[in-house]
Amino acid sequence: MVMPTFGATLINDTETEHFLSELVAPLGTAADIGAGRLNVHIIDDDDFNAFVRSGEDVYVYTGLLKQIKNPDALVAVIAHELGHTIGGHMAQLSARSDAEMKRTMLIQALGVGLMVAGGNPSLGAGVLAGSSGVATQSLLAFSRDEERIADNLGIDLMIRAGQNPNGFITVFEQMNDLTGAMENTINPNRINHPLTRERLKNAREYIAEHAPNYRAPDTATRDAQYELVRAKLVGYLDDAKNVLAKYPYADKSDAALYARAIANMRGGNLDGARMGTQTLISRNPNNGYFYELLGDIEFQFGHYDDSVRAYEKSLALVKDAPQIETALALVLAERGKPGDNARAIELSKRVILTQPTPLAYWVLARCYGDADMGRHAWAMAEYYAMRGDDEQAGEYARRAQKYLKKTDAEYIKSGDLIK
Repeated sequence: MVMPTFGATLINDTETEHFLSELVAPLGTAADIGAGRLNVHIIDDDDFNAFVRSGEDVYVYTGLLKQIKNPDALVAVIAHELGHTIGGHMAQLSARSDAEMKRTMLIQALGVGLMVAGGNPSLGAGVLAGSSGVATQSLLAFSRDEERIADNLGIDLMIRAGQNPNGFITVFEQMNDLTGAMENTINPNRINHPLTRERLKNAREYIAEHAPNYRAPDTATRDAQYELVRAKLVGYLDDAKNVLAKYPYADKSDAALYARAIANMRGGNLDGARMGTQTLISRNPNNGYFYELLGDIEFQFGHYDDSVRAYEKSLALVKDAPQIETALALVLAERGKPGDNARAIELSKRVILTQPTPLAYWVLARCYGDADMGRHAWAMAEYYAMRGDDEQAGEYARRAQKYLKKTDAEYIKSGDLIK
């Protein structure tokens, strides 16, 4: 386990978050974490890494998702991190660290929303890069014994959760492929972290002893979903050259079509992006995330009616999707047909209640506009507050109170933003 020592960016994507949440839910149950309390966060960084904060918040790096071979291996990484929590290693680390070395991680849930060059929010397609910061100070590395114990506790956790413990072998084999040559030059007695080959040997022996007769269930559907998640991240986060290297045109799989369609959209080839997405929809008419992508593409074409239809279809198929609701609200605000403004306000308010984001507040402010200057200014104050701009937030909050009644909820909320 390597804790980050830098400012990193959290990203939001409904498809990835839903998949990962379902994937790790059995671990949460096995670890006696209440239903729905094991939260997954995605860090935009190419490191092969993950960590757990406070026992209930799992942080997974996009580098891990893009590189790791299968869901069982990913579950193993998270089980290992939970193993540190179960073993009490986090508390031990804090206790033995001095004031300067203690972890002071701060997660600022500032929401999501891609920004155009001029600073005004625009519709973010699929994966949205947030302004959220993940900041930590340096931490002491865990000892070799603690890592071995965390591996064993993680294997036990996977067995209790009914997950495939051989995921540990898969991930250690992959890590050994990546670092084995370098580790051959290291004296294992002079480091406090176990060599990968040691962990691989231990995992094989421990699984042979504690789960000798394990038979993995059929996971074809889950594995296909994982490949789509990986392809989506590659399509959004890698450059076009790397996308084609990983998913060449000869590859006609859904994952390859997905990655290339996203890359085409990012590169401005909207016709190619739409063609690929429509092929995906024809193959998978009940996949709401493909309709989400189509909505993004049609919006960029300026085809607002088609975009609205695609997002509506996506929301009919995907539940608990505030990011898609925000996208639909923005398109409705842009289209401006009778009833669109009211629907956009309704959607934005729903998002703010469930998963507030800067973009949702920005859309809400746009919908209020000159017709309701008080609520427009309040929404802009909330927008700037979530972006961490206290000066602008305070300025808009004071402006809001000039227009609002003192009994209005927005007046009171504006007061909270005035420093």
